[in-house]
Amino acid sequence: MTEKDTSFVGVFFVAVKTTGIFCRPGCPARCPKRENVEFFADPKEALFAGYRPCLRCKPLERIQGTPDWVAKAKALVEVLPEERVTEQTLRENGLSPERLRRWFLQNHGMTFQTYQRGLRLGRAFQQIKGGTSVIEAATFSGWDSTSGFREAFHKAFGVSPSQADGPVFAIKRMETPLGAMVAVADDSKLYLLEFVDRRMMATQMKTLQARYGCSFVPGETSVLRELAVQLDAYFEGALKSFDLPLDYRGTDFQVEVWDRLVRIPYGETLSYSQMAEDLGRKDAQRAVGKANGDNRIAIIVPCHRVVKADGTLCGYGGGLWRKRRLLDLEQGQLSLV
Repeated sequence: MTEKDTSFVGVFFVAVKTTGIFCRPGCPARCPKRENVEFFADPKEALFAGYRPCLRCKPLERIQGTPDWVAKAKALVEVLPEERVTEQTLRENGLSPERLRRWFLQNHGMTFQTYQRGLRLGRAFQQIKGGTSVIEAATFSGWDSTSGFREAFHKAFGVSPSQADGPVFAIKRMETPLGAMVAVADDSKLYLLEFVDRRMMATQMKTLQARYGCSFVPGETSVLRELAVQLDAYFEGALKSFDLPLDYRGTDFQVEVWDRLVRIPYGETLSYSQMAEDLGRKDAQRAVGKANGDNRIAIIVPCHRVVKADGTLCGYGGGLWRKRRLLDLEQGQLSLV
């Protein structure tokens, strides 16, 4: 906090002796002097030491959590799937369109209107692939004109509605105790689960498009609903083995590595050298490490369970602090709820 470094968010919490308040690293509040600061591993320690949570960075809330007012706006879209939720509708429901726009741009890289347009276009895409005419799909999706629908469709998917082909994957943001994640799935498989702040996120999305020829739209599927249930149970310490249909297409070697990852038991770890030996490639530790880094399905394909030969941590796309927290959770040393 003394240097406002947000890269340490989740690693420790900072308490200021002179104010009696504790914060996340990088809190926008004024930086204290180093001699007035002490550090705690989690909020509970700070609370029991007599510190109060900061009202600006809110250290007791989940990292990057979705505010209630955003959830309310999303619920409006779900209640009115074929209609465009206008700024007037938002205001009538006590919501600020400007505030929503800023939040969606910051957290999703798109405006709220773009988000709901994506949902409507995704439904239209599926209808057209199922045999519905373009005119009917446009009407069902809330477009006043077929030409406007065709233009929006082409802008979103790069083809005209009559040329619609390839799978459509739903993309959804999910909140966890370790920060927000992005999941990609259809109704049959899960293709991606990553922390939103991972640097390789854009690369992973491009890899998905190249391997599957898919398009992405904001949405919900049966697989995503089950994923949310199982993730909650996992972070509560009640689930030790995920039961979800996965699709992690890659090179033959990558798939070998990922297949081995899912067989590492809950609460245990394996070294890179052990992984290489198990795969019959004794000198391929670096290749194993790279395949780990290319894993697109975090937690469920548990690359966090691979460590150095001496047991120290290294190489986790979601950040070493998350790797430590996941291992502590699985080894019964930490509660995340």
